[in-house]
Amino acid sequence: MVRTAHLASIGFTLIFGFSYMFTKVALDYIEPMGLIATRYLIAFTVLEVLRRTKVISFRFRKEHIRFLFWIVIFQPVLYSIFSIYGIALIASSEAIMLIALIPVFAGVFSAVLLKEVPNPKQIFFILLSFTGVIYIQISLQGVDTDSSILGFFLVLLSVICGALYNVNSRRASMRIHPIEITYFMMLVGAITFNFLYTIILFYNGNLHHYVTIWSNRNFLGPILYLGILSSLLAFFLLNYALSHLKAHIVGIYANMVTVIGIFAGYIILNEGLYYFHFIGSAMIIVGVYGTIMSNRKVKPIQRTTP
Repeated sequence: MVRTAHLASIGFTLIFGFSYMFTKVALDYIEPMGLIATRYLIAFTVLEVLRRTKVISFRFRKEHIRFLFWIVIFQPVLYSIFSIYGIALIASSEAIMLIALIPVFAGVFSAVLLKEVPNPKQIFFILLSFTGVIYIQISLQGVDTDSSILGFFLVLLSVICGALYNVNSRRASMRIHPIEITYFMMLVGAITFNFLYTIILFYNGNLHHYVTIWSNRNFLGPILYLGILSSLLAFFLLNYALSHLKAHIVGIYANMVTVIGIFAGYIILNEGLYYFHFIGSAMIIVGVYGTIMSNRKVKPIQRTTP
């Protein structure tokens, strides 16, 4: 189970690593709230089709609502709002670097809320990875970028929400299966963001955009990736990993998302790549590897019934 959880972590890392790049591309054709709404609508539709065709099956209990509530507040609601508007204001490579802060916050929150305290070696490697991110961010101040300080803080708020989601999903997984958590997340995301997007379009007199956007072929590729892979599959893998690994361990995988995102932005979007990206990336990779190798004896979480 633990080995499978690590494979799931690698899976969501690879998917999320390219998601910021696809988000930047999609934002050329649709406003931020519209992007959130359409990606969760696609994710929920696919998941609902799988449920109705009996490919997957589950049943919610009323006792689960209080656990699921705290998950969806942080992810997808607050996280998605902060991140999508933040990404619109900074380069995808810079946004992806901030994601590496998740294990730092997750380590603090899980220690306080779940009593899962990282051991000294893990703290060292987490801080090493964190230092790599800070080094890159400071070095970026000396080059010409299109980023704004507002975008930086919005993405930082999304990171804090992401860490709180990790902890709450970890706690909920004691009672709820990952597919149930994922389904509820997609449901709430589809309802919340499509409601808000419809209001925005109606207010601006552009309600027809809700339908006409789908005729843009350049938009379809990025939104299908974000909806099916980045929203549905990646979050299922993430919830599965959190059901078997500690929150700060899963969070440290997010630092590899940083490395993948930096080079994806460079290769595909022609964003700047500098020597400090390589130095910081090396620190991040060593930190991720060290944190995981210092946690070889972790036991999977045990589910209980309320």
